[in-house]
Amino acid sequence: MPSLTDQRMLITGGSAGIGFEIARAALEQGARVVLNGRDAARLEAAADKLHVPFVAGDVGTDAPAIMASAVEQLGGLDVLVNNAGWGRRMTLEELDADVMHEIWRTNVLGAALMAQAALPHFEVAGAGALVNIASTAALKGYAGGSAYSSSKFALASLSQCWAAELRPRNIRVLQVNPSEVQTGFGGRDLSAGMNPRKLFAEDVAHAVLGALTMHPRGFVPELTIHATNPWE
Repeated sequence: MPSLTDQRMLITGGSAGIGFEIARAALEQGARVVLNGRDAARLEAAADKLHVPFVAGDVGTDAPAIMASAVEQLGGLDVLVNNAGWGRRMTLEELDADVMHEIWRTNVLGAALMAQAALPHFEVAGAGALVNIASTAALKGYAGGSAYSSSKFALASLSQCWAAELRPRNIRVLQVNPSEVQTGFGGRDLSAGMNPRKLFAEDVAHAVLGALTMHPRGFVPELTIHATNPWE
C-alpha cells in the first residue's frame, strides 16, 4: 500500500475538529503538514500541539497568499484538504442574506480558490490529491439547512467538475461526506462529554487517509461516513 511518507499536505480549517485530526493522523504516517485557519491564536495553539508550521488566513479572500506561504514552507504540494467551512441553521423565514453570503464565500468560493491555487503545484509534482470535506448535508436537505446544505450541494458539484477536468492530469479529487461528528462545529458544547456511539473526528481522518493511501492508479470519488448505531 502506498505511504504518506514525505507527502506535502495543506489542511484548511486545521485548528480543531476534523482538520486537526487529519493532520495528526497524517503526521503519524510520515506526511509533512501545514495548517491553515482564520483564528491566528487558535491556529498557532493547534500547530504547537502538532509541532507543524501554519499560515493564518481566510480561504475566501486570502487563498493565493495562503497557498504561497504553505508551498514555501513545504517545498511544493501533494495534497490539499479543503476542510474550512461553517454553517448556521436558518429557516426560510430567518434567512439572513449576509450570513448566507459568508457561508458560501467560505464553503464554496474559498474551496474553489484554494483548489485553483493548488493546481499549478500539483502540475509541477506531476500528480496530486484534492480532498473536499463536504457533509451528508450535501446529499439531502433538511429543515433549517438552506444556507449550509446548499453550500455543500455546491461543493459536491465542484468536486464532480474538478474530477472530470483533473483526472487526465493525474490529480485525484475525493469528496468526503461525514454525518454528525462530535466536534465544536456550529457552536456545539462538548463539555458534557462524548457519546462513544457517535462519530469522532478521528473516524473521518481514518477514512480520508485510507482513501489517500490507495494506489494512485485508482481513486475514491465520494465517501460517506455514518455512525453504525448512534441510537442505543
